[in-house]
Amino acid sequence: MTDAMVQGLHEREESRIRRFFSRRLGNREDAVDATQETFMRMLEASRSTLIENPQAYLFQVARSVARVASERAARERAMFVEDSEGLECAAEDRPIQDRIVNARQCLLIMARIIEGLPNRCQQVFILSRLHGLSNGAIASELGISRNMVEKHIIRALLECRKMRAEIIF
Repeated sequence: MTDAMVQGLHEREESRIRRFFSRRLGNREDAVDATQETFMRMLEASRSTLIENPQAYLFQVARSVARVASERAARERAMFVEDSEGLECAAEDRPIQDRIVNARQCLLIMARIIEGLPNRCQQVFILSRLHGLSNGAIASELGISRNMVEKHIIRALLECRKMRAEIIF
C-alpha cells in the first residue's frame, strides 16, 4: 500500500474514524489526537505490511488505538483519586541532577529535529503542539487544508518518534 493510497483512505474515512473516537472517548480533542494516531500507524504499517483490505485494517487499528487511549485515561483518572487511607504522596522538591541533564539533552535533540523539518511542516507542528491551536485554526491561519495540516503533524510526529526511539537508552 502506497502513501497515496493511505492518503486516499484518509480522505474517505477520516470523518467516520473521528466520529468513532468521539463516541468511544467522549472528548473532541482526544478524538482528533486518536484519529491522527490511527492514520500515523496506518502509514507506518503500510510501508512494511501487505494490507489486503485497507478499510478493515484501518478500523482494526482504530479499535486498538481506542483501547489504548481508554486504558491510558483510566490510569490517569486513577492517579487523581484520593487515597482512602489518608497517605499523602509528596513530590520531591528538587529533581535528581542527572534527570535534569537528560531532560535538557532530550529537549535540545527534539528542538533540532523540529528545526530540521521543512518550513511549513515546522510551522504547523509548532502551532499545534506548542501553541495548542486546533487543526482548523492552523489551516485558516496558514491558508492550507485541514488535510495538509494533519499530514504535516503526522510527518513531524513520525520524525520525533523515530528520534525518540533512537535516544532511549
